[in-house]
Amino acid sequence: MAKPNPNPSELGQVTRVSQVEPYARAPLPTRRGTFECHVFRDKRDGSEHVAMVFGEVTGGEGVPVRVHSECLTSEVLGSLKCDCAEQLERGLDTIVAEGRGVLVYLRQEGRGIGLGNKLRAYALQAQGQDTYQANRALGLPDDLRRYDVAADILRSLQVRSVDLITNNPLKIAGLVDAGIPVHRRVPALTAATPENVGYLRVKRDRTGHLLELLDSDPDAKAG
Repeated sequence: MAKPNPNPSELGQVTRVSQVEPYARAPLPTRRGTFECHVFRDKRDGSEHVAMVFGEVTGGEGVPVRVHSECLTSEVLGSLKCDCAEQLERGLDTIVAEGRGVLVYLRQEGRGIGLGNKLRAYALQAQGQDTYQANRALGLPDDLRRYDVAADILRSLQVRSVDLITNNPLKIAGLVDAGIPVHRRVPALTAATPENVGYLRVKRDRTGHLLELLDSDPDAKAG
């Protein structure tokens, strides 16, 4: 008598219940070309996240992926305090250059503390505190972002493993912990400027971001 197929637990695999559900999709023409834009809804709070898919990624290994958290202040309002808008642009450029990939855009503004609290922290930063000192002065954690939603979105798109475009080791660990293999890291290269070099140095020194900054040259590349 044939032995039945083993269940996931017998194979050492973890059965994961997705926290998101596909809600809408449509082709989206952009100046870089046409992407397939997917909207996913979080079942827990109804928040909507976006996946911009370029080329064929279904069943793909080593798919170029940028997991990016919303930053309205830089991406819409043009703030120079951070490099988020440039990271978003460079991520899309990398995906298009590779001919395939996914940009997962997560709605977790201000490292998850929200826009209002982010602006309150900015006010303290204007008085000389760094990003983390300002958050703590407000009784807020350093980083509330989570990456299980990104992993669920990538699974829904049937991406098997990723080349992750990031400088953040916590993002790599977050995806791996959520069951998405990271084949390799692709540095998210952005330019350090007089306005954001302090912010970038704090990320490097406080939370281990993989940045290479030349302290004597504020225009050095951060990667």
